[in-house]
Amino acid sequence: MNAHPTNILVVALGDAPIDAPDGNVLVVAPALNSWLRRLASDDGRARCLAGRRIDAYLEQFELHGVRAEGRIGDSDPLLAIADALTMFPADEILIAADEQAVPRAQELALRARTRFSLPTSHAREPLPIAA
Repeated sequence: MNAHPTNILVVALGDAPIDAPDGNVLVVAPALNSWLRRLASDDGRARCLAGRRIDAYLEQFELHGVRAEGRIGDSDPLLAIADALTMFPADEILIAADEQAVPRAQELALRARTRFSLPTSHAREPLPIAA
């Protein structure tokens, strides 16, 4: 039997439902940006959208009684994961992606699994919109 709760790193590329995990959760939302905005160091909008993704996940987890924290990550999702792992010893990584981000999520899952040697998966359906 595991002596400590499972640490789950959720990488929020988009809005996708996630079964309420049993353990500690850190939600990292990369500040996804176009190459042109990144070149111009214009990350305000990307950080705002990342913050909204974090809020959506934290709200869903809270509704299911799961305590989670959130952080905005680097615009490079793999670097955002690496940064998060320095402060959060994840046992697994879950990449949350909406329909538009599925190919990116699949590629990221493969790269993360190879680089960090952690179980990595991804979810792909949109979060339900609150009334």
